[in-house]
This record gives sequence, structure tokens and C-alpha cells, in this order.
Amino acid sequence: MNPDSFDQVVNRICAVDERYDPDAYFFLREALDHTVAELARIKDGRRQHVTGKELSFGIRDYTLAEYGPLALLVLTEWGLSETQDFGEIVYNLIEAGVMGKTASDNRKDFKGIYNFQDTFGRPFEPRHPDAFSKKNRR
Repeated sequence: MNPDSFDQVVNRICAVDERYDPDAYFFLREALDHTVAELARIKDGRRQHVTGKELSFGIRDYTLAEYGPLALLVLTEWGLSETQDFGEIVYNLIEAGVMGKTASDNRKDFKGIYNFQDTFGRPFEPRHPDAFSKKNRR
């Protein structure tokens, strides 16, 4: 599928389902490509189906690499607040014929994989001032 047709599909989806910014769809597609490449590297070049859990962790890694401390803000701006939102976008793309799935795939595969605040926010929060005191440096 060429980029223009993906763009058109995303525009049609977003006209019906306004929960997510169109950029979230493009980002998910990039994160899927990243995840597939990482899994192929780990599994000696063999391409395989990506599960909802694998994709969620791939999105996590890609998001942190791309946005670092801004990750939570960017995801929130796009309407994403939990891993289940990734599944909603994936299934919107499946229903539009852009992505495929196996018989064992389910929207629930994306539910509760990790907490956004813990994953994208907490690592970048300032440390408590006591962490820098002399007694804690030993």
C-alpha cells in the first residue's frame, strides 16, 4: 500500500472514530515496522506474526526512543492512555483492510500490558531531594 492510500484510509477511519489523532495511526505503523525488525533480528531473521503483547512492548521501546521525556505528553495528545488504545487502532486498521490478523488474535491481547504513567512518565520524574543527600550517597 502506498503512503497516500494509507493516508486516505486513516482519514476515513478518523472521520468515523475520532478517539485518536491521525498521527497515532502513522506512529503505530512505524512502531510496527520497528517491532517486526527487532523481532526478526532476535529470531535470526525469521519474520513472524507479531502478537498484541509484542507490539505493545515494541511500541513502548519505539516511543521512548523517539520521544524520551515527552512520550507521555505526545501519546496523551494523540488520545492514547493505555495499551488497549493500541489494540483499538490496530483493529480499526484491520477492519479497513490495511493490517491482518490470525484467528487467535483478539482486541483483549492489548489490554493491561503496562501502565502508561509508570512506563512513560515515572522514569522522567525528578528524583526526591533526599536522594541527593550525603547520607544516601554511601
